[in-house]
Amino acid sequence: MVATPSQMVALGTRLPDFSLPDTVTGKSYHSSSLEGAKAIVIMFICNHCPYVIHINSELVALGNDYKNKGVKFIAISSNDATHYPDDGPEKMRETAKRLGYPFPYLYDESQDVARSFGAACTPDFYVYDKNLSLVYRGQLDGSRPGSSIPVTGKDLRSALDLILAEKTPSAEQKPSIGCNIKWKRS
Repeated sequence: MVATPSQMVALGTRLPDFSLPDTVTGKSYHSSSLEGAKAIVIMFICNHCPYVIHINSELVALGNDYKNKGVKFIAISSNDATHYPDDGPEKMRETAKRLGYPFPYLYDESQDVARSFGAACTPDFYVYDKNLSLVYRGQLDGSRPGSSIPVTGKDLRSALDLILAEKTPSAEQKPSIGCNIKWKRS
């Protein structure tokens, strides 16, 4: 597995508009439904990436811990399902149900949404404040597959706690590291 860092998009960037299908409900999910949240976490993940598999239980815990605090979570997979069938909508639905994802798991078949966010890897995290402005992009925590560091979600939890306290997370943020997004071949 090749470690790819996130691109660290400029803080202050506005939440891109998007509309994608939720692989569990089959309904279309639009970014406008996120308005009114105290914070929004957009996570680019997929089913087969060892970095995502390593943190899946913490993603579920985060979603459950913050859903009643005004934080909305969205997971998006943008991988090419033709060449990576484990990342297609059917398998996404199975994974979301099996793991009990407390957030929508959306499929970005065209990969346009990943491009609009500047997503580069899985997992890749983007946190927006109530004004839909990017205030955190970076790692969940310092744990990686095969490391002795426990998965705690420390970095992302700290950013969310600051936002909920109406404070701005420090601009000193470490990039997420994971598998590259599996872009479609031309």
